[in-house]
Amino acid sequence: MSVIEQPWAGLRRYTAARIGLGRAGVSVPTAAHLAFQQAHAQARDAVHAPLDTEALLARLRALGEAPLRVQSRATDRASYLQRPDLGRRLDETDVQVLQQLNAPASDLAFVLADGLSALALQRQALPLFTALRERLLREGGWTWAPPVVATQARVALGDEIGELLHARCVVVLIGERPGLSAPDSLGIYFSWAPRLGLLDAERNCISNVRPEGLAPPVAAAKLHALLGQARTRQLSGVGLKDDMDERALPGAVTSPLMRLLSG
Repeated sequence: MSVIEQPWAGLRRYTAARIGLGRAGVSVPTAAHLAFQQAHAQARDAVHAPLDTEALLARLRALGEAPLRVQSRATDRASYLQRPDLGRRLDETDVQVLQQLNAPASDLAFVLADGLSALALQRQALPLFTALRERLLREGGWTWAPPVVATQARVALGDEIGELLHARCVVVLIGERPGLSAPDSLGIYFSWAPRLGLLDAERNCISNVRPEGLAPPVAAAKLHALLGQARTRQLSGVGLKDDMDERALPGAVTSPLMRLLSG
């Protein structure tokens, strides 16, 4: 059976979206079907693959940091996926560890969390953290607690960690739910005055951090600017608007599709 091409199939070179696939009879062509199955398998693998915690800790130490390791109350991946509430609270032993640390007050606490894609954290977190760290050091006047690597973690876990570390703001770098074209996309969530019970409306999000989306250095520039606003205004969430044009950020690269549409 011959494949009937779509007249706009040429647009596929501008985007990872599944457009212009053509058809074979009443179905998609075999190649497109197999590509879909592969992407679905990659997304499933990203959800279930464990984080290489030791490698991440070692890379943080190489930067001169003294990272900590914690986990949520979800004891394994199955309970993490079935009980989101367990992923939002620290294991009781780790609560005691952070309490005994008696960390001095700081501007920032960083939580590097596996979330729904440890692959995303493994690939994107260090480039992002390194670029942001360089900006903070260059600007001066910022302090931060030891970075925390958290497993079986949901976004809200950062609020408890930030509160225990006496941080004015917590920044959570977390693996996003994999898509069929992006199994390694990282999300950034930050909250001013972190505490248990913080509402989603009180935090900000920067998503799709990956080379094919918002590249880590560009995401670091955006995050740095927003953290400066949060510190000045003493807030985060719906009261803190992101009105920056990503194309104007240092290192930003406009996608081929955006160039096509704008030009």
